[in-house]
Amino acid sequence: MSDLVSNLSLGFGVALSLQNLGLAFLGCLVGTLIGVLPGVGPIATIAMLLPITFGLDPVGALIMLAGIYYGAQYGGSTTAILVNIPGEATSVVTTLDGHQMARQGRAGVALGIAAIGSFFAGTVATLVIAALGAPLTRLALIFGPAEYFSLMVMGLVFAVVLARGSILKAVAMILVGVLLSTVGTDLETGEERMTFGLPFLSDGIDFAVLAMGIFGIAEILRNLDQTETRDVVRQAIGRLLPNRDDFKQSYASVLRGTVIGSILGILPGNGAVLGPFASYTVEKKLAKDPSRFGRGAIEGVAGPESANNAGAQTSFIPLLTLGIPPNAVMALMVGAMTIHGIVPGPQVMTRNPNLFWGMIASMWVGNLMLLIINLPLIGMWVRLLKVPYRLMFPAILMFCCIGIYSINSLPTDVVFIGLFGLVGYLLITLGFEPAPMLLGFVLGKLMEENLRRALILSRGSLSTFIERPVSAGLLAVAIVLLVLALLPSVRKGRDEVFTE
Repeated sequence: MSDLVSNLSLGFGVALSLQNLGLAFLGCLVGTLIGVLPGVGPIATIAMLLPITFGLDPVGALIMLAGIYYGAQYGGSTTAILVNIPGEATSVVTTLDGHQMARQGRAGVALGIAAIGSFFAGTVATLVIAALGAPLTRLALIFGPAEYFSLMVMGLVFAVVLARGSILKAVAMILVGVLLSTVGTDLETGEERMTFGLPFLSDGIDFAVLAMGIFGIAEILRNLDQTETRDVVRQAIGRLLPNRDDFKQSYASVLRGTVIGSILGILPGNGAVLGPFASYTVEKKLAKDPSRFGRGAIEGVAGPESANNAGAQTSFIPLLTLGIPPNAVMALMVGAMTIHGIVPGPQVMTRNPNLFWGMIASMWVGNLMLLIINLPLIGMWVRLLKVPYRLMFPAILMFCCIGIYSINSLPTDVVFIGLFGLVGYLLITLGFEPAPMLLGFVLGKLMEENLRRALILSRGSLSTFIERPVSAGLLAVAIVLLVLALLPSVRKGRDEVFTE
């Protein structure tokens, strides 16, 4: 316990420095802004802002990027409640009851309970990360290359099981990501692989280029493809603070949502996205009168919003302790860490305690800032919601091109983001989800390194992966999961969950 207190006090010392406070505020503000504006998600924004982080110190850069991520979860609920458009994938559930509350003139209460629930969940999740950080890091230190390889295989299988749509398509996307990660120079022999004799490919495909193309540019193309209808609530927003009855109805939902979100956020393969859906289902099952849901039940906003924010924060646990990103946003974080020369994994806590604890403390500070940014400025966000998308996309495109050119000053990078943007757009149109590809790309390099190390240590014997108990256990879990996901009854249930 005394360790936890001293670690957190170190973290707050780092997070409360003037520069880091400013960067946390900037991250939260940008996050809220992109959460509020439908059509630009945190993945696209973080991909666009990666070039800016070059000039910052690593702690400040990661505090800002983390702020964008959980800020977008807050902002997404504002759009969901006021416009009935989920600003974020995780805010889909909030539209069901939040928008109905807004139509009944209770938009303020819905926004208030969403913010309070999110703040509470964020505080609990920060404590969970702080408490689990040290034991998990100690556990991770007994991991050898074989265990790491098996853990990453399990992470990718989780990503397949939790991805939307067809399992085959998700597997295909992961394999394409792993394949793209092998372009460039071979780690051991220095030979060039799959570069087709093009000199600019000898260093491999730049992570920022792939992420910005597949998410940033593709997202713009997809949004231009759809005709936009925005149903901005005309009624007055009303009081923001929920009254005693509202609290009485929703406090249990906030507690349950926090627990569900915290647990699911730790799962590799984007468990955080399932948090709000699981919470909504639980609230509906426990309700005395389930017919209220979908007609403006406050529990239908409080539970999922708490789960959403708790999951967004606990998804940092696998990243900070094991160095394995559970979802596409965390894969971008790995990219940002690598850009700054930090190897994500168990050594972060021992080698960079300032980074590790500073980031955890900044999450709590960021959650407090989000309360201040969101509630009093609600009028400004409503005005912003009326800006048509056609006025925003040229500016977004321009930022993408300037940002990507500023990294390596290579004109080919600008051409590449256009190319990947087209590919991303085609994938989305054909029903492929691009997020598993980014995960495959990030984990591909790490998997190759660990596979080779494990084989060198075992003198080329593949049995090392089965002989080591932890590695064998992780591979067994991966195989069981994959077999279960392919069973017709489970697949049907899985599709039903996603359709609901």
